[in-house]
Amino acid sequence: MVANIYLRGEHTMSNYIKFLSHQLRDWPQQNYYLFFFSLGCQVMTLVGTKITWLTILTFIGTTLGVLCVLAINAAKSVNGWLGILSAICFILTGYAAKNYLSIGEQLAYMVTLDIPVLISANWNVNMAAKIRKFTANSWTIAIISTLIVYGISGYLIGLLTDDPRPWIDAISFSISLSAGVICFLRFNNQYIWWVASGLAQMVLWFVSFRQGSATLAMFINSSIYLINDVLAFTISPWYNKKERARVVSQETKYAAKLNLNQN
Repeated sequence: MVANIYLRGEHTMSNYIKFLSHQLRDWPQQNYYLFFFSLGCQVMTLVGTKITWLTILTFIGTTLGVLCVLAINAAKSVNGWLGILSAICFILTGYAAKNYLSIGEQLAYMVTLDIPVLISANWNVNMAAKIRKFTANSWTIAIISTLIVYGISGYLIGLLTDDPRPWIDAISFSISLSAGVICFLRFNNQYIWWVASGLAQMVLWFVSFRQGSATLAMFINSSIYLINDVLAFTISPWYNKKERARVVSQETKYAAKLNLNQN
């Protein structure tokens, strides 16, 4: 159990459940507003379309996905579980739409961000105190890596599959993959990549919807992601120093209360 890595005490599972519950509280108010706005939009989209296994799965995935990105925005590590659950839903949705790189994108999130977050003590204990910024070398590596992944993934997915939108799919995949890695490494510059990812995903899912391969819910979900990413530049601990100080203070007190491993 991942909790054993960073929790101590006789009631480890109980502490872990309390920890996850705590991770869903005390977010910036704007995050909660955005979640309920997103939920309302997704409910209206769901009831306005034919109810199928795909629309239900998309609704569950988008709801958990929005919670996941809002958790990242708030520098809360509960995004690990939320990300894995939403990724499972999005993998099935992407397969139905033949957006095969969107499947790779979700698997990449799980491997580079969700699972490492769950097993990393550094992420799970007062992560807001460990936020950092790119250096000149970091910028160069991140940009070049994104372009290389774009070229390779676009070429291979077009060659090996019947993906009808390989290069649009590749843009979303390459930016999102890079963003996930940058996020796990705790660089706040991730949000430049997330904004670009949100725009790319909106294009991908809108084109997919127009071509009859996906529901409108995925486009709406991408637009909510984009709003969240823009919001992060103002109220998120990743950028807002006052909010970061508040979160660090709060998490330090809570860590001491639960006797979390600070190593």
